[in-house]
Amino acid sequence: MQAIRILQHGGPEVLEFTDLPTPAPGPGQALIRIEAAGINFIDTYLREGRYPTPLPSTLGQEAAGIIIALGANTAAGGFHVGDRVAWTHFPGTYAQLAVAPLDLLVHVPEAITSQQAAAAMLQGMTAHYLAHSVYPLRSGDEILIHAGAGGVGLLLTQIAKSLGARVFTTVSNEEKAELSRAAGADEVILYTREDFAEAVKKLSPEGLHVVYDSVGKTTFDKSLSVLRRRGTMVLFGASSGAVPPFDLIRLSQLGSLYITRPTLKDYMATREELERRAGEVFRSIADGSLTLRIEHIYPLAAAADAHRDLEGRKTTGKLLLIP
Repeated sequence: MQAIRILQHGGPEVLEFTDLPTPAPGPGQALIRIEAAGINFIDTYLREGRYPTPLPSTLGQEAAGIIIALGANTAAGGFHVGDRVAWTHFPGTYAQLAVAPLDLLVHVPEAITSQQAAAAMLQGMTAHYLAHSVYPLRSGDEILIHAGAGGVGLLLTQIAKSLGARVFTTVSNEEKAELSRAAGADEVILYTREDFAEAVKKLSPEGLHVVYDSVGKTTFDKSLSVLRRRGTMVLFGASSGAVPPFDLIRLSQLGSLYITRPTLKDYMATREELERRAGEVFRSIADGSLTLRIEHIYPLAAAADAHRDLEGRKTTGKLLLIP
């Protein structure tokens, strides 16, 4: 089978398009023919070596496809050969075939395509847990979402508006601003033209209830400054780099703020939670209340180009690889 593998850490040039043996599913696993694989910022962190990664390694942690085999002596747990499934948080999806644990798989409804399922697993469930669990949004909350035209940003904006929040977003250019407005953002700030913190303070003098920050290093300090007393900082990514060491006493100095660094795996920690969260996202897509923007689709061999585009902020919405 064909796959994208890295032999060393580095830039997009280390992504190697190669032939690998077909993997065999072990107990509790399924072998899946991948129809679409999601591309996410965490893939670039693993490629760089920012997070520990054994080498050689096949990248990718999100996909949808069809089960073609089950591991020997496996209690199928409701899964059968031929089922359409999707999953996230298990490596090896930049490939034509992959194995995945049954306990991470969810069934893909008939109303959802494999491309939609692959696009929704990580980013859709991330937007869902951010809005419903990390900081449960209420009507009237004022919030800021950085990278408002990104995959999570567009989905989180839609969910936040459905819950009655007033949504501020930051974007880099007018094209992305239009996408953010179309998703429902009330106030869109072009951070390349004005200081986002100053703009937010003018529009919301009392400060915001929560900031959702996937950017990290370049936005962190100013994000804290726009929160109201007892506001919440949700740092869920680091596309600009890791936040430097932080003295917690600053939280008291800025108004008894809260801060959290969540990750999806802790919000799909049980089978019940995974099925509920994925099910709600899929239903919202199927009934049209949540719109996915699948803007960029690349052949598997072009994974390096996809990483360059993602890191160069040339993309909006979701990026997919098609084996």
